[in-house]
Amino acid sequence: MPKTDFLSLRDFDRAELDAILAKAKKLKAQWRSGETTAALKGQVLGLIFHKPSLRTRVSFEVGMRQLGGDALYITDKEIGFGKREAIQDIGAVISRYVNGLMIRTFAQDDVAALARAADVPVINGLTDALHPCQVLCDLFTLVEKGVELDGLRIAYLGDGNNLARSWMHAAMIYPLDLRLACPEGFEPAGEEIERAQQQAPGKVRLLRDPREAVSGAQVVYTDTWTSMGQEAETERRRQVFPPYQVNAALLQDADAMVKVMHCLPAHRGDEITAEVLMASAPGSSERSSRPQPSARSSA
Repeated sequence: MPKTDFLSLRDFDRAELDAILAKAKKLKAQWRSGETTAALKGQVLGLIFHKPSLRTRVSFEVGMRQLGGDALYITDKEIGFGKREAIQDIGAVISRYVNGLMIRTFAQDDVAALARAADVPVINGLTDALHPCQVLCDLFTLVEKGVELDGLRIAYLGDGNNLARSWMHAAMIYPLDLRLACPEGFEPAGEEIERAQQQAPGKVRLLRDPREAVSGAQVVYTDTWTSMGQEAETERRRQVFPPYQVNAALLQDADAMVKVMHCLPAHRGDEITAEVLMASAPGSSERSSRPQPSARSSA
């Protein structure tokens, strides 16, 4: 049976993603009820990290152990990815020891090269181009909260980065109403947006005005203004992005039951205010424009 890699959300169709979400919901319900499973007993997932992450490492390691398996944390000090040793050799060798690989790195091409070389499934834990695991878990969070994905109005505010691209991929699978509000010069490439618009079963729009994007939105999503590797641009970005900050005033234009989501880590006072980030969940006595943010850690 051929292996299945997860390099992009577009590696799967809707039926397959729906099945993954349903399986995750079932496993999480079992775990919460105290029921244990050894579905991955004897299985080891190798975790290759070129970029650090609190949630990625903890979620993958804990998830493997809760399912009866184990995880092996590997940094570039051990392997010298593509430098001390060729990627094709790394993939061939490491496949003899582990049952799967997750890699969090810079170049999407390196992930694709590793997947071609490895005999075991490869998971893209993040690249500069895409962030599919994050968006998959965001979709799970929404489904778990009882949100209907079909026709869902999502406003993504900020940098047109890897996360924005993976949301576009999600909109090419599910009939979403995706509004990307990005400053000029910080949007996804024009051909990427055109492709998403042509293939989306719903809508994909690029907007400049964050209020237009947020108007009636059921989900407002944001990410840090400066991602890893962009530190030299921090001050410039702080001059450009303030109109795209998620704050209580902006959320007044959103749906009455809006949910705010953040990729994390968050920078209070930049892309999101502390008030919104730490506010109570929808259903409280306050207007739900102050919701509890959801992120990968909730999945």
